[in-house]
Parts: sequence; structure tokens; C-alpha cells
Amino acid sequence: MRSVNRDLLDPNFESYRLSLDSIPTYNVELDAAVAEVKLKDSQYTLDHVRAFGMYNYLHIDPWYEDSVYFVDSKCRVLSLTVTLPMFSERLGEPFIIVHSLAHVHSHVHTIEVLLLRVQKDPSDTKGSGFSISLEWITVDNSAGQSENEERKYGVRKRRVMKGKSVPHYAAVEPQGKGISVASEKPFAFTEVDGLPLEEPPAEDMEVENSDPIYFWQQTEEDVTVSVRLPEGTTKDDIRFKLTVDCLRVRVGDYAPLLDGQLFAPVDPEASAWTIKDDKSLEVSLQKRSEGPLWSEVILGDRRGEYLMNDEQKSQLQQRLSYLTAEDLNSNPEKDKPPCNAQELEDCDMFPEDSSTLMRFDGATLKPTNVVSLGSHQFLFSVHIDPSEMPAFCLRHDVDALLWQPRPNQDDIWEHISTFNALGYVQASKRDKKFATCAPNFSYAALCECLRRVFIYRQPSPVDTVLFNRKQGRQVGQVAKQQVANLDTHDPVLGFRATNERLFVLTANNLFVLKVNN
Repeated sequence: MRSVNRDLLDPNFESYRLSLDSIPTYNVELDAAVAEVKLKDSQYTLDHVRAFGMYNYLHIDPWYEDSVYFVDSKCRVLSLTVTLPMFSERLGEPFIIVHSLAHVHSHVHTIEVLLLRVQKDPSDTKGSGFSISLEWITVDNSAGQSENEERKYGVRKRRVMKGKSVPHYAAVEPQGKGISVASEKPFAFTEVDGLPLEEPPAEDMEVENSDPIYFWQQTEEDVTVSVRLPEGTTKDDIRFKLTVDCLRVRVGDYAPLLDGQLFAPVDPEASAWTIKDDKSLEVSLQKRSEGPLWSEVILGDRRGEYLMNDEQKSQLQQRLSYLTAEDLNSNPEKDKPPCNAQELEDCDMFPEDSSTLMRFDGATLKPTNVVSLGSHQFLFSVHIDPSEMPAFCLRHDVDALLWQPRPNQDDIWEHISTFNALGYVQASKRDKKFATCAPNFSYAALCECLRRVFIYRQPSPVDTVLFNRKQGRQVGQVAKQQVANLDTHDPVLGFRATNERLFVLTANNLFVLKVNN
């Protein structure tokens, strides 16, 4: 579901070299200030700052290269001619639009809009007193289907999901078939068309009396476990906990289906689970050490069946041929302490100390895929292909990896590009406000709250012969870093990148930086 493409990683990358090449910068003075929304005294929480204070007022048109737009204090949409359907609807409390798209099916024009709100929550007595809501609204012109009747736009469906933190990322899939959300605290749908979402009545949970209860396979890099689930199990019934050495899987308050010490350590942050066909829970465990084959998943658990291919059977037979009775009696696993359930840490769909990426089905409104991001810090999101969902960038060790959602593929989040050492570099920018990259991945860019813009280019061939003094090898490529200082004292309000230009919006100016020819 979320495997790193190692061909896109460069283990020999050294650092960015500061380039003194000038960046052509054009300054467009605005005749009216940007319509900046100031926070009220009642909007004092960190979530308000994240949702509204860090809002990017500059918007890019993914269908037209180098076209950006914003709203000024005179309520004008500037730099782009916009045609909107004749539609008006009161949508309640203040909000920001985090994502929107349009699609056509059977001659019906549909617009999907995702709104974010920070609302008072009387039930939250121990926290900030506020909760976060995402409202997914579907608008179409299905009304007026007769030939003589004009088609009118109207709200066809409204779905509300709630959580306890402002999401890092939220986007609707093409054709409105689902939604993906990345956040520190989990989200869940609570309301449809103004009515509370009712859960179906719980059914008797009985696993059929047949062995085995799970199947498992492995490669040199990972282990995949498919656990048979009781009939009627939903994602809310799953209790999944994983640490480096221990795994627990249970349904509701029933006895665990899997519980104990793993055969070998795993990487919890790179592991994930998903429900397959409402019948089984598929768990992907990333081995911490590649290569060694496991002889079992849980030490001492014989209720699973191992599925091997011919090559793995040959390898196992070769290994077993070297074993002796003495080797078996000196098994180091025997001396390991048993798994302590109280030491288990959440690495599942509801972690309290790390972010998760969740995909919800648009029809059932249930999660279909859940991945713990763990220490993979969310950096930014960006439109790469206008026909696709926005891509998102995560920190992976010192690098920054760009992921493209592919909802119609088995690996629904695909690693498409890498910015070497950007994860490490951006961490040193304490005043960083926005980050982005070019759609062709030729550069990434960061901007501070005031004036300074940093550009990090992908490695390119050098014209002269250079050598690494420490390693004594020739350097064939150099990655350049450039810094631009904007001629303004106004804070940065918007930041967008195209393949050739970088746009920076302040209250009274729009700066255009010519990055590539």
C-alpha cells in the first residue's frame, strides 16, 4: 500500500551547494490589498491558527500553466476570468475550502466541495473546547431533466466527518468515489444530510470452526498476514496494536485472534492494515532486517498456515539441512521475555501520538485503508496532474518523498519523486510558512513568513571536473540551492509553484520569480 521506490532514492547525495546565480523577480503592485481574514479574539486555539492563520491565499489553476488567482479587498477575483453556475446556498458557520473538483457523468455536471470548520464542542471539557469538521458537499445540475426545463444546480448530498485536529491533507477522489484524510487525530463520518449517521445493529460474531484462522506469506522485506474475521465485522470492531516486537489483533471485547511476540522485529511506522472483502484483515509487516525468513508470525502460535512458493521451499529446505539438535536447543528466542500487553503502543487507525492517513469509501463512508505515518512528518501537498488528487510530501529520514494517491490501484499511494535531504533542510527553517514543488519535480521551494524564499534544485550535471576530497571520487552532479529576498515588509500570504515560475503573494504585492527557462 505504501512502499518506497528505492530507485528514486540517492544514498550518495551529499548536500546542496549555494548558487549565487540571480533569480529574475518581477513585482506586481496591487491596486487593492488581498482580502486577508484576521482571527477573532474567540479564535484563539492552535487549530484556529493552523486552519486559518496558515491559509494559502494564492490559488493555482492546474489546467493552465502559470495561471494563479486570489481575492482582493474589493471582492474581485484577480488574474483569472471565472464563470460560476448560478447557484447560492447558505452553508452555516465560517469555513475554508480545502479541496474541490468537477466531473461529468451521464450529462450531469457535478461539483465536489470539501469544507473545513473549527467549531465549539461543549462535550470537549478536557481539551480546547473545539472540534474540527470536514463537510463533503456534492452539488449537481440533475434537477430539471426535461427538454424544456432549465437545469438548476442544487445540493444533492452533504456528509460531515469530525475529528480533534486540523488535517494535514484532505481531498476528494476523482468522480467523488472516496476521500483521503491525513491528520494527527482520526476522523469519522458522523452525519449525512443533517441526520446522525446510524451504525447497523451488531451481529453475532462467531468464527467458523475451521483451521487455520490466518494465512501468511513473506518476502525478504515484509510479511503479509491475512486474518479471518467473524461475520459482520466492521472497522470499528477492529482492535489492532503493534510495536517493534509484539502484535495484537482482536475483534471488540472478544479474545484476541493474534496476540504475542513476533518472530523478529518489524518497523511499525512502515506497517499497515486493511480490510479485504469484509471477510479478512490483511496486515503488512515491514521487516526491520531484510533477508532472514521467518518460521512463524507469533512465537508459539500454530493456528496459521504459511503459503510458500517453490523458491522459498527450496531455501527453507537448505536452511533446515544445517540445523542440529544442539542448534534447536540453543534457540535465542527462548530467552526473550514474553510480550507485555501493557507495553503495547498504538500503531493502528487511532494513534494518539502520530499521524494517520485514511481512505474512506464514498458509498459506505467507512475506512478502507489506514496507514500510520509515525515519524514521517507531513511537509506539503501539491497538484501534479489536474486529473488526479493532490500529491503529498512526507519526510523519510533526511529526504522528502512525494506520494501520489492512486485510488484505482492496489498500491493506492504511489511514491513518485524524491527531494534529497529536503526533510533535514526544512527542519532548520524555524520561520517557514509554506512549502511546495514544481509539477515536473525539477525543484522544491520554501518560504518564510517574511521576505526570504529558498529554492532547492534537483542534481544536475556539472560542466567542470569536481572531486569529493573525503572519498576521492569524481562528482558528476551538483544540487543547487538559491535564496531570494523579496522587496517587501509585508508577511507572505500565498505561495505557489509551476515548472517555470514561483509566485509569492503578500498583502500588497504579487512577486513572480523566474526559476526555470
